[in-house]
Amino acid sequence: MDGDTRDKIREVALELFSTRGFDQTSLREIAERVGLTKASLYYHYSSKQALLSAIVAPLVDGWQEVLDFASNQPHTPAAVRDVLARILDVMLDNRSLVGIFMRDPAGVVAAAESIWQDMIDMGNQLATWLAGPAPTTAEQLRAIAAMEVLGAALSASAYLKEEVSDEEMREVLLDSALGAMRL
Repeated sequence: MDGDTRDKIREVALELFSTRGFDQTSLREIAERVGLTKASLYYHYSSKQALLSAIVAPLVDGWQEVLDFASNQPHTPAAVRDVLARILDVMLDNRSLVGIFMRDPAGVVAAAESIWQDMIDMGNQLATWLAGPAPTTAEQLRAIAAMEVLGAALSASAYLKEEVSDEEMREVLLDSALGAMRL
């Protein structure tokens, strides 16, 4: 039951952080929506920052898994394609987080600066791996462009008027990222 409560707290917090913003959402509101007292919510999460960290953890963990995988791969076109696909899959799995980052980026950065910095560092490491050993400036730029293309998985729903399936988004964005890499 404890895990179910934690899941429900994260689900409600994600919805409220995404629609109202991190700074504009109180733990009291989250607790009320879940059917808990604020004190009970503190039993599960010691602070709003700890709750935000728990919500963002799957994205951070997913990127770390991709980095670990990439570090053991030769830099070949097939490996680059596989790494790009894995990055994209992590982003697609975490599409619901975009509302938090788009709605209240300053609040998120202020609340979870170390997580934000970890994400930037991992993004840079992934782009560096994608660029290859001893990359030219053009190869570095193509790797950065490919990462930006994949980032559209997180923000596309804010711009598109209709719902796009994960399968269609994966196909289009992976093809676009591979095009940016000239693969």
